Amino acid sequence: MELLTNNVWMMVCTALVFFMHLGFSLLEVGLTRQKNAINILFKNVFIICTGLLLYSLIGFNLMYPGSFIMGIIPDYFVGLFGLHAPVADGALDLTYNEGYTYWTDFLFQGMFAATAATIVSGAVAERIKLSAFMLFSIIYLAIVYPIAGSWKWGGGFLDELGFYDFAGSTLVHSVGGWAALVAISLLGARIGKFGEDGSSHAIPGHNVPLATAGVFILWLGWFGFNGGSVLSADPSATSLTLVTTCLAAAAGGISAFLVSTIWYKNYDLTMFLNGILGGLVGITAGADLMSPTDAVLIGLIAGILIVAGVALIDKVRLDDPVGAVAVHLICGVWGTLAVGIFGALAGFEQFLNQLIGVAVIGAFCCVSAFLILFAIKRSLGLRMETHEETEGLDLHEHGMDAYAEFAGKVEPAKQ
Repeated sequence: MELLTNNVWMMVCTALVFFMHLGFSLLEVGLTRQKNAINILFKNVFIICTGLLLYSLIGFNLMYPGSFIMGIIPDYFVGLFGLHAPVADGALDLTYNEGYTYWTDFLFQGMFAATAATIVSGAVAERIKLSAFMLFSIIYLAIVYPIAGSWKWGGGFLDELGFYDFAGSTLVHSVGGWAALVAISLLGARIGKFGEDGSSHAIPGHNVPLATAGVFILWLGWFGFNGGSVLSADPSATSLTLVTTCLAAAAGGISAFLVSTIWYKNYDLTMFLNGILGGLVGITAGADLMSPTDAVLIGLIAGILIVAGVALIDKVRLDDPVGAVAVHLICGVWGTLAVGIFGALAGFEQFLNQLIGVAVIGAFCCVSAFLILFAIKRSLGLRMETHEETEGLDLHEHGMDAYAEFAGKVEPAKQ
């Protein structure tokens, strides 16, 4: 009965994490312009389909290789390709991982894998070539994400060191965040984002209600993202994890709202929304270790970091249409370090372990993302032509409009 309960809980959480991809899609579409809506939706559909296939073919085995060479290089040469469920007495081994099946484990982890590329999608929106983005996503999802994850979740050297990342503040969110930072640095800003005098010009999204719906869907999906990372249906562990997750989200939203209101003298809904996401990312590394008070403090600081991070990105003349770097990278790093400051593992030694993990993953992801993107830039090219960007990626990449009834194709009134 315990096996059945654990397995059903894990499958429910898998469905919730899958649902998050709708949230990411709506958030990105809402915070960008109408003329690029189909392009953004296409990328998000491509990511989840490609991510699952790549993870089944190579990523899952690369991330959980069973053994390592010197604790760093996954020893994956045997049985690398495809899924190989453990069998006992001619049937599926239901004792796998002490409570849920091999297939459940693959599907749950596979939903996480696609998230890293989704983070990059929002940051590079409205000016990257679709072919360049797809090629980058394939390589990053197939190789970079699973290798980085293997160093902790697969039993590699970061796990042996004592580095802790419960559900992926670093191993999912900052893996995507570092790549997003490299990508927007190589791509450059959207046309009209910055003036010749260095001033930053806001480029409003076309549908903030959609973005708001996306954030609420993501918040709901995080119940599965963090709740499923308990890897069982243990009542005490799952309930505490969901409480800390919710409190951090709420605190992050309130903090970002208050700070941005004081700073900019207006009630900025997009800051409020990103503050919620920042709180969620921040608590993800240690949701199972924190008290409710710890979770609130982590969320409050994450909300402040969102406002400061968005301002910093603008200050250095980088263009991130959805605030992905502030949310996923800056708050991902904060949440990872917070494990050494708050909760059950707090202490200088643990903080140092967390700092080492952040630095190692950051260096690996930055170098990998740069090499992949630079090679694509020199071959296929990364950026759309000026006139194509101005007229919209939907028209030039897809030959259609997301809102055809508003595209100037209205029939003349009958006399």
